[in-house]
Amino acid sequence: MREHEEEPVPGLPEALPAGEIILWQGAPQWRRLAVEAFHVRKVALYFGLLVAWRCGAGLLDGQSWALVVGGLPPLLLSALAATGLLLLLAWLSARATLYTITNRRVVMRIGVAMSITLNLPFKAVESASLRLGPGGIGDIALSLDSGGRIAYLHLWPHARPWRLARPQPVLRAVANAADVALRLSQAIDATVPVSRSQAATGPAPAVDPHQSAPLATAA
Repeated sequence: MREHEEEPVPGLPEALPAGEIILWQGAPQWRRLAVEAFHVRKVALYFGLLVAWRCGAGLLDGQSWALVVGGLPPLLLSALAATGLLLLLAWLSARATLYTITNRRVVMRIGVAMSITLNLPFKAVESASLRLGPGGIGDIALSLDSGGRIAYLHLWPHARPWRLARPQPVLRAVANAADVALRLSQAIDATVPVSRSQAATGPAPAVDPHQSAPLATAA
């Protein structure tokens, strides 16, 4: 039996109850996940600076280029191992993840070594926000009420960074994020009473890639 083959519906631990339908399903884009959640670029930059420092220090000490370059392989192998491991973890994480939005809830099947499924009914969602990045790939963060808190370590890397006191589940690195966010906003709007003074009808066409734009706030 292949992984997750026992699921009655892909991404869901049980069959959908009567009246519930799937509006969208998707998974993270693993390359974007590697950059934003596993920080592979920062790690590569760190090793690049180490290589530059090693070369500069060696030349200043009077070593020849041949001697300097000859001492780099161990450092380069460490760099390749570190970045390769992070890329592998990002790929495995994306492969094991499936996000589902129905007309009643958000379901997140996450976890590589140990798969867990999180059911987030709309009534537990206080607000949702969109962070849109290049190519239309973005993150949709969900702020939960006090009764829907989930441990940060259980969520990571599907958690909003640095929100440790009140962890926020995030649909990370999803393609066509603005369209997905609009579907979610409309589904919440149709299910949970929304304060029109605080809620948007959907994500704005142009969103600052470094800011979170509110989608909907439950009353």
